[in-house]
Amino acid sequence: MAFEGAADKLKGTAKEAAGKLSDDKSLENEGKANQLIGDAKDKVNEAADSVKDKANEVAAKVEDKLND
Repeated sequence: MAFEGAADKLKGTAKEAAGKLSDDKSLENEGKANQLIGDAKDKVNEAADSVKDKANEVAAKVEDKLND
């Protein structure tokens, strides 16, 4: 889902800030980890979208050739 990455990054930012305010390094690090997970999810979604776009292009070309 497109918003999973953004949700993880937002949650991570909040945890990191809470960790900094409370001087809780574990919570701060957990927040940083959540942000990295969010970034990774975004990259995976971008790659999947790119593959889908390319597959659709190929399918359209094949269909055009079949209709010629």
